[in-house]
Amino acid sequence: MVYDFCGSQSGFNCGSRDEFSAGSRDDFESGSRDSFSADAQNSLSSSKNIVNACECTCTCTDPSKARIFADFVNNPGVKANNQQIIQGDCFRITVITDSLIRLEWSDDGNFVDAPTQMVVCRDFSGGNSVQPKFCAREDENGWLEVETDKLLLSYNRKSFSKEGLSIVVRGVPCSQFNTWHYGDDCPGNLLGTARTLDEADGAIKLDYGIMSRDGWAVLDDSKSCVIVPESEVNGKPNPYGAWVKPRSQEFDSHDLSSHDNSNNASQNNRYRDLYFFGYGHNYIDAIRDFYKLTGSQPLLPRFAMGNWWSRYCRYSQSDYENLMSRFKREAIPFSTAVIDMDWHIRDVDSKYGSGWTGYTWNDQLFPDHKAFLRKLANEGLAPTLNLHPRDGVRAFEKDYPQVARDMGIDPASGKAVEFDLTNPRFVEAYFNMHHRMEDEGVKFWWIDWQQGGVTKQAGLDPLWMLNHMHYEDLARDGGWPLTFSRYAGPGSHRYPVGFSGDTVTTWNSLAFQAYFTSTASNIGYGWWSHDIGGHMLGVRDNELEARWYALGAFSPINRLHSSCSPFAGKEPWNFPRETRDAMVKMLRLRASLIPYLYTMNYRAAFENRPIVEPMYWQSPEVGAAYEMPQEYRFGSELIVAPVVSKNDDAVTRGCAGVWLPAGDWYDFFDGRRYVSRGWNGRRFEAWRALDRVPAFARAGAIVPMQVLPSVEDCARSDEAAESVNSVENPRSLRVLAFPGADGEFVMREDNGRFEDACAGKTADTSMRFVWRDGNGSTQFVIDAAKGCDSAVVALPSERDWSVVFRGVACPDFSRVRVFVGDSQLESNAVEVSYEGEESTLSLTVCVRNVPVCECVRVIVDGGLCIAQDPKVGDAYRLLLQAQVPYRGKEMAFDAIREAGGSASALSALSALEYEREEQMIEQQNSVDMVNAHACVQPSVVKWAQWRCTLPGSVKRALEEILLRESTCMSA
Repeated sequence: MVYDFCGSQSGFNCGSRDEFSAGSRDDFESGSRDSFSADAQNSLSSSKNIVNACECTCTCTDPSKARIFADFVNNPGVKANNQQIIQGDCFRITVITDSLIRLEWSDDGNFVDAPTQMVVCRDFSGGNSVQPKFCAREDENGWLEVETDKLLLSYNRKSFSKEGLSIVVRGVPCSQFNTWHYGDDCPGNLLGTARTLDEADGAIKLDYGIMSRDGWAVLDDSKSCVIVPESEVNGKPNPYGAWVKPRSQEFDSHDLSSHDNSNNASQNNRYRDLYFFGYGHNYIDAIRDFYKLTGSQPLLPRFAMGNWWSRYCRYSQSDYENLMSRFKREAIPFSTAVIDMDWHIRDVDSKYGSGWTGYTWNDQLFPDHKAFLRKLANEGLAPTLNLHPRDGVRAFEKDYPQVARDMGIDPASGKAVEFDLTNPRFVEAYFNMHHRMEDEGVKFWWIDWQQGGVTKQAGLDPLWMLNHMHYEDLARDGGWPLTFSRYAGPGSHRYPVGFSGDTVTTWNSLAFQAYFTSTASNIGYGWWSHDIGGHMLGVRDNELEARWYALGAFSPINRLHSSCSPFAGKEPWNFPRETRDAMVKMLRLRASLIPYLYTMNYRAAFENRPIVEPMYWQSPEVGAAYEMPQEYRFGSELIVAPVVSKNDDAVTRGCAGVWLPAGDWYDFFDGRRYVSRGWNGRRFEAWRALDRVPAFARAGAIVPMQVLPSVEDCARSDEAAESVNSVENPRSLRVLAFPGADGEFVMREDNGRFEDACAGKTADTSMRFVWRDGNGSTQFVIDAAKGCDSAVVALPSERDWSVVFRGVACPDFSRVRVFVGDSQLESNAVEVSYEGEESTLSLTVCVRNVPVCECVRVIVDGGLCIAQDPKVGDAYRLLLQAQVPYRGKEMAFDAIREAGGSASALSALSALEYEREEQMIEQQNSVDMVNAHACVQPSVVKWAQWRCTLPGSVKRALEEILLRESTCMSA
């Protein structure tokens, strides 16, 4: 008999226990425990210890402390519905969705329903009656089969083994490994992330993610602790009302696999708790359900979207203040000020050990630290301090007497307060100390934990505990929580921002960070922060620094950092002009993107879509999407492929491999159109100057940006300089609209209050792009701001709007009309301009002082047209800068010009190309310079031939230009 566990069936009673003996094999049901022996009825009456947080209440009376674990213990969905459960004496199977199954084995029949460090919800129904559909049956050999629309599980009802437990994932194209046997490795896993990149020079080994080309992945939650209500811990009062505990004394984890994601089998399982993700290639569904299981990414404060300044440097108070002032004067915006460990006393008496841990301001460097923190805040900077908390609180600390008293230690004894996160009393004293510093102006903490994963409690990683406690504690009294720390395993996305560690300054590190950021989304970790520019060692390379800044501009977090070497600073003015200009351009671009980034912040939190996504998420059946490791989607509108290798000497540009899905795409910076046709999309090389990044917007894309004070304004106006760091909801916005298709975008803003933001109390400005190219009127509509009153009033009362149609031909300006509300503006109230082929191919329409409660409509009668591709001009500009023989340039440009910039010029270019770049150098060195101009010398022929060649790299760069709009190119 087959039972449909989502509906009623004859003989089926949801939630009841049922014998499954040899004589009654057809009566198998879900609900509670199930016995498979002849004396099953007797064993059913025995009690089982099911840890269930939902049946308990938190005993803490202090709301600020109770909230530390409230999201865990108060979540009604943490316990699966009985209708989802199939259970035997020592096993339990929970069907969470048709693609997500929990597998538990316990030698003594104890199972866990409480939340764990990783998992916070197992019932996705949200309180309604809809449960996943599945059928359970026993086959002719006595094996249990559980079937959903997507999976078929076969199980011999014994201790988990490769031979006795398997799951087939249906509908996985082109995979011969779509069947998982317990303990299988996962060769097709698309990987996740790692704890740290400390001391890495390039690639490191990554943990598994939840996505695989084979269609399945397994997460092991066997070792993590549970969070349960506890009025006492170790016999002493617990001020938090709940605590992190080992699963049970009976659960022995010594025989568990050491692999983080548990794909190695263990024949002698004491306890196993696995989550099988069988989503095939439906990667977006997989990540959304992962977030349901483990909790969503929280909202970040707006300032986190801007530029962060950080350096391991022995700054004084005046040094730091002067540095921040110079950044403002030079119109270089920053929103976060990171102060590394020299803020605190480091030179301590040897009897105390090292000065690595510290909580007392160094008043020799910071004579008035309160004034310092106030000044940073007044300049629009959020201060964060570095912490190395391992050594606890020692007698030389200013706060020692109070912390000692809080711990019941006589301060006169000088006894150190031991760092012990398993002791709630210490945790309370520890945070009381931090609260006093936060009251002085510290916004959040850089938790620089580097001392391993062991505490006095088995299975409790101190890094996880620090991340969780610091994040939740900062939300007390309505604060906006934020941490800055290393990754502590699956579920760590709940505690942004990530600190990836101290990397080596090399091209290898740059290249790997782009890939590392993207794959981290495969385990839901969407807010990595890297040491942009590299931290230590390596070689000074101006070009490398500029390219790293470009990666930072299109990263989840952009934080500059470097070591204390006097030669490792990242200040742009310490670099040559070309490098400096590229750096400043990227820092200003990043700050201008805050409206877009902050909206993507909401998308990440409410729609469960990380800001950076691998290309294969939306194109899972296209092989090329898996083959571009440094390329990724950046929010909903953009694709980015940063340059991660040195410029080609001949082209004087850097190259990045790009794959674009089918459709029309536009260069984000200059509006050139790239046509991609066919199922497989299009691959090509993108060649970009030092101040450019291969970034592409889809047709119809809309990207809102804020307008920053100009460099000139900041240099001559204190008022302008003072506003450059602002992350307030902006008054002046510049909206890029890319042609070729209709588009929509909703820009989200709020009042800066965390609880309101989490409740979705936003001010939403909807934007609509109606594209017409000659058969109607092109329109761009900016609706009046709507939403929660408290958020709307937090907006400026009026705004300046600049709508930039990028990649379009110049229209007759008389065809441009602008309406505010129902009234058309006079032409002298509207600024219209156009930038041609040597710039961005952009039509800009600007209107000022528009009330936020009014709608703006920009109409171009007769429609706009996509700009004619300036291939000939772009080819000329590339050849002008190319470091190659003049004669070769001339012949190449003649061929391109004669072909009208069409692809037919490629055949002529190929005749000028050597098979290898080395051949050009060899022939150049072989020229007889003494007799080169003598008509009778044979070397003249050799000289002329050399003068008529082009390196292959130049030909490939020209190829990109000539084939941009070709419909014949594919992956």
